[in-house]
Amino acid sequence: IKKKQQEVVGFLEANKIDFQQMDIAGDEDNRKWMRENVPGEKKPQNGIPLPPQIFNEERYCGDFESFFSAKEENIIYSFLGLAPPPGTKVCTAV
Repeated sequence: IKKKQQEVVGFLEANKIDFQQMDIAGDEDNRKWMRENVPGEKKPQNGIPLPPQIFNEERYCGDFESFFSAKEENIIYSFLGLAPPPGTKVCTAV
C-alpha cells in the first residue's frame, strides 16, 4: 500500500499537481469519509477499499489500478478531472 501511495504522490509532485493527502490510518473521520464515498461497484467484496483511493474534491476518480492505467494511457488529467497544462500532448483517436 505504501509503495502505491508513494508512486501516486511522486507523480503528482513531479507534475506540479496540487493535492491533499488524507491520513486514514490515524483519523477515523477520514477513513469513514473514504469508505462512504468510494462507489459501490469499486468496493471490494469485504466492503473496505484499500488506499490509495483518488478523489478530486468530492468526485471519485479511482483506485491505484485506475490511476496507473490512466497514466500509462496518457489520460491522467482526464482521469483526475483536470484540464491538461498548456503544451501537454493529448492523445486523440481518429
